[in-house]
Amino acid sequence: MRNNYAPERLRVIIPVGGKAKRLLPLTAETSKACLRLLNRPLIEFSLLSLARQGIINFIFGVKGYTNYRDLHDYFESGYGFSARYGISPRVHIKYQPNVDDLGSADSASINMEYYNVRDPVFAVQGDNIFDVDLKELVEFHQKKGAVMTIALRKVEDVEGYGIADINKAMRILRFVEKPTPKEAPSNLANTGLYMVSPEIRKIFKERGIKQMVKERHRLDFGFDFIPYLIKSGRPVYGYTLRGSWYDIGAPRRYLEAMRDMLNGRFLSLTDFGGRISKETRIWVQGESKESMKQRKEIIRKIKQGKIEVEGSVLIGRHCKISDGVRIVNSCIDNYTKIGKGVVIENSAVMDRVMIAEKAEVRESIIGRHATICSSLKKQTRIGSVSVIADDVTIAKGCKLKATKIYPHQYVRGEFINQTLMSD
Repeated sequence: MRNNYAPERLRVIIPVGGKAKRLLPLTAETSKACLRLLNRPLIEFSLLSLARQGIINFIFGVKGYTNYRDLHDYFESGYGFSARYGISPRVHIKYQPNVDDLGSADSASINMEYYNVRDPVFAVQGDNIFDVDLKELVEFHQKKGAVMTIALRKVEDVEGYGIADINKAMRILRFVEKPTPKEAPSNLANTGLYMVSPEIRKIFKERGIKQMVKERHRLDFGFDFIPYLIKSGRPVYGYTLRGSWYDIGAPRRYLEAMRDMLNGRFLSLTDFGGRISKETRIWVQGESKESMKQRKEIIRKIKQGKIEVEGSVLIGRHCKISDGVRIVNSCIDNYTKIGKGVVIENSAVMDRVMIAEKAEVRESIIGRHATICSSLKKQTRIGSVSVIADDVTIAKGCKLKATKIYPHQYVRGEFINQTLMSD
């Protein structure tokens, strides 16, 4: 691929491992890559961005049963995804064999060996959503003669990120992990997007790498492999990413990404299907005869003022929304039923949720198949980035602030800044 951009030869490896602890309890039983965002698995956005640039070969570096099950059951070999978005030639999706890796770099190594990958690799994280000009990135990588090029993003708050120390030629000298503002050598954060040359397959086999794995029982790109490359004098460069990038690593960031994307800031997908008018950013989805009937009913109520909608709002298929409901800058997923007088602001409501009358959901995430009980006399209020996992029932009159609830529970009472787990 030297000085010749050939997207069909590029291999994309997406390591998806671990429990995604910062996203718990949403990921207690669900792969973080398949977490619902804007009515689809969040990994679908990045796949779409790359597929529309001619990438056809994807490998999910899945660790563990849950990650494999969720990704394979949804994407399979890529036929459905290609058909859904009209991608031709179709994409081909493969999966890591049943070998537990010791980190993101180890996952890349396992898959490069298993599938005999001799082409350049673009490694991306399973909980990131990004827009990248791949042609520009590849050309930068080739021009610098880099073994690895890391996409960097300017951030206002450096805390919580790996921050790059670079020279004028954009060569990376080191990373400072989660620095204070005073300790940060720049404002360029590691996005977890790595363009790597085929020679890394040989580097994975070096004695220094084997020794590191033996001592640390880990081979992660950020913590282990990149510092090794830099220390051993390999050319590692930083490319400044100009497109959108979201690390969906925590509930607050999930909600920020949802709001940004609803406002059209993710260029690969700005229309979610079923937009009701050019003047508004309101989508009511529908495909079948039955769902189109429900769609028309919701749009009629919006136009008559029976449903109040503000800002950017996405409503999925087969939803039933009662009179007096107020929805602001939020996403309502498929098969959701919302009772009279409900208020939903800056929140994500996943599919098959039931929200009873007069309930209030603000700045929070409601997982799949949840039931929020409420009544005129016993209003339920959920707010302050509370996270309700799948198959949870909230009793009438509950008050939840900054509270996390794990799956399959019945909850009653008032909770502030608590985590509720089943016995």
